[in-house]
Amino acid sequence: KLHVLVAQVWTWKMMASRPGPQSRARRFAILALGGVLALSYQESKWSNRLAAFSAPHVAPEYRGTFSGNRQYARQRVVQSAGAAQSKPPSQVEDVVANAKSLMFAVYPKGPQTAWRNILAGFAVSLAMIPESVAFAFVAGVTPIVGLWSAVVVGFFAAAFGGRAGIASGAAGSTAVVMVSLVANHGISYLSGAVVLAGVLQILAGVLKWGKFIKLVPHPVMLGFVNGLAIVIGRAQLSHFTDPVTGALLTGAPGLTMAGLTALSMLLVKVLPRLTTAVPSSLLTVGIITAITKIFQLPATTLLDMAGTETFRGGLGMLPHLGFPAIPWLSAPLKTLGILLPYAATMASVGLVESLLTLQLVDGIMDDGQRGDTSKECIGQGLGNVFSGLTGGMGGCAMIGQTQVNVQAGATSKLAGMAMSAFLAIGIVGAAPLLGQVPIAALVGIMFIVCESTFAWSSLRIMRKIPRADAAVIILVSLVTVVKDLAMAVVAGTILSALSFSWKQSTNVRATTFVDGNWKSYLLKGQLFFGSTQAFNDVFTVQEDPEEVVVDFAECRVLDHSALEAVNILAARYGELGKRLHLRHLSSDCTALLEKLNGTMPPYEIIEADPDTDPIYEVAEDSELYKDVPPPKPPSAETASKDEPPAK
Repeated sequence: KLHVLVAQVWTWKMMASRPGPQSRARRFAILALGGVLALSYQESKWSNRLAAFSAPHVAPEYRGTFSGNRQYARQRVVQSAGAAQSKPPSQVEDVVANAKSLMFAVYPKGPQTAWRNILAGFAVSLAMIPESVAFAFVAGVTPIVGLWSAVVVGFFAAAFGGRAGIASGAAGSTAVVMVSLVANHGISYLSGAVVLAGVLQILAGVLKWGKFIKLVPHPVMLGFVNGLAIVIGRAQLSHFTDPVTGALLTGAPGLTMAGLTALSMLLVKVLPRLTTAVPSSLLTVGIITAITKIFQLPATTLLDMAGTETFRGGLGMLPHLGFPAIPWLSAPLKTLGILLPYAATMASVGLVESLLTLQLVDGIMDDGQRGDTSKECIGQGLGNVFSGLTGGMGGCAMIGQTQVNVQAGATSKLAGMAMSAFLAIGIVGAAPLLGQVPIAALVGIMFIVCESTFAWSSLRIMRKIPRADAAVIILVSLVTVVKDLAMAVVAGTILSALSFSWKQSTNVRATTFVDGNWKSYLLKGQLFFGSTQAFNDVFTVQEDPEEVVVDFAECRVLDHSALEAVNILAARYGELGKRLHLRHLSSDCTALLEKLNGTMPPYEIIEADPDTDPIYEVAEDSELYKDVPPPKPPSAETASKDEPPAK
């Protein structure tokens, strides 16, 4: 240390006392000599530290020989029990020796998985830029608002969401909802509506409303992915037109855009066959950018699309945290009346797209895990709340970027958080560099995403599935393209429910048997609100004898309308002095009928048989029937008594 200090002091003295070019050269040489001496000292010091880090846990007096390592290991085995009891924990545990295990404790899946997820996040951050900028223009705000919305929503949705692999940002489905709000009331009301939408989404997560996404039928999912693939692909076509005139690009710019896009699509497909160490989408962006710069091609870049203000960089680009400047307290009812319709629509649209994306990722990754819908609602809500507090436009899960994320190797929430981190760093510290990325590279990637998102199998099975399901697929796809995703999903779900109800309502039928003064009806099908009319049409009340048996062994009574239909049928027979015998009803159905009637009329007789009666519940959750116990299967003792003895 002493000779380094002397060299530095001597250099400083000469710099102060001998001006001139030659003196400056000598001073530079002496300064370099002092630096070399300092570096040599530091190198020796860090070499010892690295050796201590990488070497086995061996005491200094034993280091240097393999036999010393073994001797020290034997000594440690003998002394470990007594030493652990005599020394405090801070002396027993060797932090240097356990440094690697500490790293795995931070990220238990290992460094290779962490590296793959970080690279996937970097690739998604690049794909997020043009979409965020484009959707910011749709909502009527500046591009930087869309970019910071992608950062905030993406981070919180990834950190607190219900599924690894989902990428969230400023989505077009939520942007179109806010167009009229921004035009009529300004961006402050936009931020307020985003905050309120986030609160509604958090409330939906707390109340566990996300579970209802399970009711979305498979044809609706097919229509959803098909329509969304068309929407994503149509959004990319705008990059092939002149932003001023709207005409198709021609000449060198048009050929460059088409050629680089085609090359980008080819690279995304070919590069995974050569290497999987780096995501193909990330390599594609780097290769296309390098080709553009080397050959000086007239390609449109992100800087050309968003403007120099978006990519000027610096700490001045950071958003400000605070409540939107709207009259929360002075006119709360008026403000809420303005914000609530937009916020409720945005919350529902965002949750529908996010939860459907969650289900899609469950199927794509097929890792044995299922996303938590309640956590996803809360994560999206937190993202929108903080996006609104930073002046953002909010967002939701984006299926295109999610596809890029999964295809790039994302397996944990680290990828989504890395995406937000890289995008934020790029906006602040590497904005000029990001601005040089050609749009064509990202457009080609998104076209491949469209190709992989579209359910091509739905075209092959269109003639093999019921016409109602085919109609649902087409309807959801068209409404997604023309209107919005939430309306498409609701319309498709309603059409599927009506189709199912109609189909089940026409399947109620009966086989009759006549034995003297007795007539039996063996029912088949499902008895619910949609099939009560078909149920009544089965019986010939006027012609039937005095004793009628209705056997429900192959029929299920499903809801309150079915219970009322049974009572009405019994009353019709009772008016004619006839009796109706009900057999093979579940205990739950029997109890509900007795509760509904108070006292069973003499013409309505329930013949219970615990050994043969089916076990199912009626969809009745009224407070009036809260004391009706649900049906239970027979106990093991009862079942064993009924079994014949073993031969």
